[in-house]
Amino acid sequence: MIFDHSGREVAKRQLEHEQILPRAGWIEHDPIEIWQRTQDVLEQVLSDGSIRDRDLVALGITNQRETTVVWNRRTGRPYGNAIVWQDTRTDKIAAALDRDGRGEVIRTRAGLPPATYFSGGKIAWILDKVDGVRADAEAGDAIFGTTDCWLIWNLTGGVDGGLHVTDVTNASRTMLMDLETLDWDKTPPAPHLPREIIEKTSAKYREAFERLTDDKLSS
Repeated sequence: MIFDHSGREVAKRQLEHEQILPRAGWIEHDPIEIWQRTQDVLEQVLSDGSIRDRDLVALGITNQRETTVVWNRRTGRPYGNAIVWQDTRTDKIAAALDRDGRGEVIRTRAGLPPATYFSGGKIAWILDKVDGVRADAEAGDAIFGTTDCWLIWNLTGGVDGGLHVTDVTNASRTMLMDLETLDWDKTPPAPHLPREIIEKTSAKYREAFERLTDDKLSS
């Protein structure tokens, strides 16, 4: 949706994307489809409103905050579908965190209980279950983001220097962020979680928006 400075709606466009249910309790989304839908609605809403990219002064992204994507920063390809916030495949990971005491650390530092809802367990599951992801993460090639991060990375250049960033409100829903320091916790729920896989907690959205208007919308 595009609004003018008085709050009047200028134009809007929306598209659905597929809900993927491979088995009971598993819910996935296709990150490539979401990125394509995003490009389509941006193109159409600008056209519908007869608006130039330089007319935009701000961009807002709303997203499912715990939905987890892991992709290769060199190829731009996800390692698989996004694991959606409702997905419960990480129930054993969450239970193990409580059994061995890490759950209390997470509650104290991140302010969240171990649960399938949050992103940390989903990252751990992908690292353990998807071939090649852990090695690529340790090499700095596999990176994680919630859907906002995935879209910003693509909108700001993707493999050509896209920004791997999020804000602290999204980061706080991972079970990985320390609420005192607003940085990634030193005791994450996944053993040997490569720090390189997680994005920077940053408010660099102005830089992201400038790259978006310069490189993407104008093209």
